[in-house]
Amino acid sequence: MTDKKQNMAGLTATEAKRLQEQYGKNELTARKKESFFKKILHIICEPMFLLLIIAATIYFILGESRDGAIMLIFVVGIISIDVIQEWKTDKALNALKDLSAPHVTVIRDGKEQTIASADLVPSDLMMIYEGVKIPADGIIIKCNDLCVDESSLTGEAEGVWKINTESADSTSDYWRRDYCYAGTLVTQGTATVLVDKIGGSTEYGKIGANVASAPEEPTPLQKQTGSLVKLCAGIAAVLFALVGIFTWLNIPDHSFGDRLIESILSGITLAMAMIPEEFPVILTVFLSMGAWRLAKKQSLVRKLPSVETLGAVSVLCVDKTGTITMNQMTVQDTWATDGNTIALCEVMGMGCETDAYDPMEKAMLKHCETLGILKEDLFAGELISEYAFTNELKMMGHIWRRDDGITVAAKGSPERILTICKLTDLEKQTAEQKITEMSKQGLRVIAVATAKLQSEAEIPAQITDCHLTLCGLIGLADPPREGVKADIAVCNKAGIRVVMITGDNGITAASIAKKIGMQNSDHIITGDMLSEMTDEELREKVKDVSIFSRVIPEHKMRIVKAFKDNGEIVAMTGDGVNDAPALKYADIGIAMGKRGSEVSREAADLILMDDNFTTIVETVKDGRRIYDNIRKAVGYVFTIHIPIAFASLLAPILGIAPSALLLLPLHVVLLELLIDPTCSIVLERQPAEADIMERSPRDPKEKLLTAKTLAKSILQGLIIFAASFGTYYVILDGNVDNAPVARAMGLAIIMLSNLFLVQVNSSDHDFTFQSVKRLVKDKVMWAVNLGTLAMLGIILYSPLNGLLKLAPLSASLLLKAVIIAFIAVFWFELVKLVKRQKLKNGSMQ
Repeated sequence: MTDKKQNMAGLTATEAKRLQEQYGKNELTARKKESFFKKILHIICEPMFLLLIIAATIYFILGESRDGAIMLIFVVGIISIDVIQEWKTDKALNALKDLSAPHVTVIRDGKEQTIASADLVPSDLMMIYEGVKIPADGIIIKCNDLCVDESSLTGEAEGVWKINTESADSTSDYWRRDYCYAGTLVTQGTATVLVDKIGGSTEYGKIGANVASAPEEPTPLQKQTGSLVKLCAGIAAVLFALVGIFTWLNIPDHSFGDRLIESILSGITLAMAMIPEEFPVILTVFLSMGAWRLAKKQSLVRKLPSVETLGAVSVLCVDKTGTITMNQMTVQDTWATDGNTIALCEVMGMGCETDAYDPMEKAMLKHCETLGILKEDLFAGELISEYAFTNELKMMGHIWRRDDGITVAAKGSPERILTICKLTDLEKQTAEQKITEMSKQGLRVIAVATAKLQSEAEIPAQITDCHLTLCGLIGLADPPREGVKADIAVCNKAGIRVVMITGDNGITAASIAKKIGMQNSDHIITGDMLSEMTDEELREKVKDVSIFSRVIPEHKMRIVKAFKDNGEIVAMTGDGVNDAPALKYADIGIAMGKRGSEVSREAADLILMDDNFTTIVETVKDGRRIYDNIRKAVGYVFTIHIPIAFASLLAPILGIAPSALLLLPLHVVLLELLIDPTCSIVLERQPAEADIMERSPRDPKEKLLTAKTLAKSILQGLIIFAASFGTYYVILDGNVDNAPVARAMGLAIIMLSNLFLVQVNSSDHDFTFQSVKRLVKDKVMWAVNLGTLAMLGIILYSPLNGLLKLAPLSASLLLKAVIIAFIAVFWFELVKLVKRQKLKNGSMQ
């Protein structure tokens, strides 16, 4: 055990580094890292790459070593793209893990620092407070009202009140009161703890806590795309056999071996064209890169599947203080029952913690200072006892022994404080009238009361047993955050109901809600009303109620459940220990990064690093953008695979000789080199459409590939196929000698169509020039587009054209290819025009 007499300056950075080298990281299991070769092996085992390798092997068997070598070079190229993309994804995910890792405050080099919990070492001095999950075992050096829930270790549900090590008696009990244990939860108070044991040496580590990550279930989106890939693979297997048979029948003059190999090659070409292996890539890349982009905007995604749920949020339950308001409290108004404001404020100050961290208490003590009441005077006496604040009681009190006797200083919600004050009916009526006046101004109202006692024997056991004299009321102002009114307007347009859940007075909450433009701001349910309602009654009430006041955390679960039972997709913010169950139950749990407890952050899907309402709105917007782009990418993959698949299917049926086919396996691989970066880089970067926050939330049960999206993809794909294959077929004109030029034209049309397709499909209703305008400064987009044109130039006009069995196109033929590709894709602009006209006519009626 480490020495109890610890220097309160903590460790130095050098000592901490040495101890970490000695003891290792404060982790129960080290993060496993997949080897680079395993990743490559995993990629090679994909059906697409197995087909490519088989095709290359067949070329080598045929003696076409040059074609086989080119095929393998292309395979390496595609694998490289996938490996780079996976590396970027892993990098983004690891960065997210590091950001969301638990942190702890320690004293090092004589000052407080926040470090990752994994970096704790024995002899560190760590500071713990309400809501923290204790990250290591340690000795309590000093503590203030420290209560710890140790049920995860001992099974005992009741909280343990801790003492510092100097106050501890020698005891034979295994679980010590002067000691904290890793994995337990601080439910109240603060403490400075000397770290004794870390990682597997802790009690938590010894009992073999199950810390291995649970196997991740596939998300609905992953299941959908998996089904699509399996369906396409099944169809590819059937067509593989058919194409093989047609090819066999079309070349009766070849030897048995040649016929077999040519048939297999034709079948492989079609199978490669049919399998949309990009789907898993799209999901992994879009969700992880989307999460990384959100992190840059102060919104940390802890669970990737929540990115897809964000776009479907229809109800946003938020706390008032700190989320909608600035959480910068100032005392704006005071009312003393006897007119003595100084006496009122003195009792108010005595009712605050000596080391205040609550924004309200900080504001109160600051107000005392402005009146000349200094902390030294307020806390000059001896603090005999205190009544802790709880969510149920909503009040607290301190009992001081001073020169003039024993004083009880209590403060809390007026509704609760008034119940323990001696008041006449007139005094009560006057106080209630004043509470209403202050609340209507949007002020948070706190009641202050006191009592004089003769001896310690007169101190009641509980605050509810006290008989106090009301000193007066304090009105605290916490103005709405700048821009929150505009954000509420955006939510209203987007069909997202904003619901305010607060522990504050209903009139105060309604006043703030009205100022910021919340709908149904006059419909209020209080915590007491909620407690008396059945679940069925609450389900009906939440349909038009937007404010829940004087709510305790236990109520939040019921509110979320009521919305979910009504078919809403609920996002909910929370920061306290007791908020964790409701955060878990909500479709999207949002924890506060600045003022949130460690437990609430662990339970949440999303951590708001700046506790800002604007960030929530921006996060929902980005969630919609990410889902939009996933849908566009899936539609694009279907569209671009249709001309490749149909060309591979139709040529053998039409009796075209294998050597004169539009697409050989080499060309399919070449096109994959274009498709991979287009769907995983270009479409992932697409900005949000202008009207994205003017649409209603999407139905979460809606399929990723709807009938409408599929019909559009098939139609676009068939037209590109007709344009490319039709041009190739006309130029071929039944003559095998024309194959290189015909193939070059067909391939150029597909590649140019691919380039145009991304621009046209950037939006279903915005014209291409509007979409391009948004992307004009994106260097990556320019690089990919120019890369496509460069690739086309290289395969047509460099010595590589002979290896790829292509002929260089004349200027007139190249121009024709551009025009045909343009028409094959840009016809969809006319569809957008018709849609806009219909929408315009509908809005005018």
